[in-house]
Amino acid sequence: MAATASRLNVENIQGALLRGYRLPVARYLFVHVSAPERARTFIGQLAEQVSSAAPWSQKPEWALNAYLTFAGLSALGLPESALESFPADFRDGMAARAHLLGDSDESAPERWEAGLGGPRVHLMLMLSSAGERIGEERRRSLLGLIERTGGLELLSEQRGSALAGNREHFGYADGFSQPPVEGFAEDRPRAGGGAPQKDGGWRAIRAGEFVLGYPDEEGVLPPAPEPEALGRDGSYLVFRKLAQDVVGFRAMLERASATYPGGEELLAAKLVGRFRDGTPLDRAPDRPDPDLVADPDRHNDFGYDSDPQGLRCPVGAHVRRANPRESMPFRGKLVNRHRMLRRGITYGPPLPEGSPEDGRERGVLFMCFQASIKRQFEFVQAQWFNDGNAFRLGDDKDVLLGDHDGTGKALIPGRPPSFVHPLPRLVTVRGGEYLFCPSIAALRYLSALGGA
Repeated sequence: MAATASRLNVENIQGALLRGYRLPVARYLFVHVSAPERARTFIGQLAEQVSSAAPWSQKPEWALNAYLTFAGLSALGLPESALESFPADFRDGMAARAHLLGDSDESAPERWEAGLGGPRVHLMLMLSSAGERIGEERRRSLLGLIERTGGLELLSEQRGSALAGNREHFGYADGFSQPPVEGFAEDRPRAGGGAPQKDGGWRAIRAGEFVLGYPDEEGVLPPAPEPEALGRDGSYLVFRKLAQDVVGFRAMLERASATYPGGEELLAAKLVGRFRDGTPLDRAPDRPDPDLVADPDRHNDFGYDSDPQGLRCPVGAHVRRANPRESMPFRGKLVNRHRMLRRGITYGPPLPEGSPEDGRERGVLFMCFQASIKRQFEFVQAQWFNDGNAFRLGDDKDVLLGDHDGTGKALIPGRPPSFVHPLPRLVTVRGGEYLFCPSIAALRYLSALGGA
């Protein structure tokens, strides 16, 4: 069905979908529905509190958003005809698709934390806040509402907090390359963040790649669940708790840099595609450039098209795999179909440099929004992170997110080339789920199920 672009209904779209709140504290509550009628009452009350994507007069101290699993929609009493209109990937859930994602061995669903995936998880409540105090106040208020309403059971809770300098636990600055969304007035298509155009400029990615009910990159409306009141202005959310082996990562770098002529920091940049401060190798291949990082109109202005052999940024580098840009055929048009809106936050304390393993878990509570879990998240995980064929790298996997078994390698092109071998599994899945992100109107629709 052909469609024309239209203004996004930001008052109806949940806020986390379109905007990165950048609030430094987050709590994720995973809830089970035991009494549908009471749970629908709770959803109705929640709809009046959920944060939308409407413009801010000033940044809020907290934001609340709500997402439902397929089992949760069924538990609320959604009719079978509507349930069947959801795509198979969402209906299956993450645990059932572990074989497609490489979630095996220590990452296998049977090893996941309790309450993080599986048929009993029905609802995830995300509470973002400017600090611990306001976050705890809102959490107590939310738990009080759950208790007063009844019919709901808290299964588990995850807590995240941002590290200093917006870094992740391996030491890299994060959040440099988010696609701007067409029709969202607060998104400006800065150089390199969106889709390349023939005139050399950049444009925003079509909203339908992320939000249901709007044209996608093919100019058509993405498949959406029925009825329209349920599907429009919604999206699909992937949540994964990813534990990072910081000691293992540092040991790998130290071992490999002993034979790499550029030294440890350049090696770290070659594996990821950016220096730790965020400097892109495609723009500055030899050393970090703080001025480039500080300029939002320059630090993403590259496309890999002039570096086909990966001499500046290796073809298998993490950020190049995640977004190959113009290095793929048709000047990135195929890449645009696999973009995601990444969200999430770190968890656990930072591990000081040189410290041994302290037994404390740390990592990322990863989230991403997309119109199709299969075409976007699953494709990138399976084809670009856990395989190398798309990049002519055989079965080489992504250094960070590949499902390594200790036998793989990473190629760093050069004259002569270098290899990092063997590659340990550095990131382990502790749990996760596929969720539907309903619009605010859809939350009200769900709350009215079973009414006269």
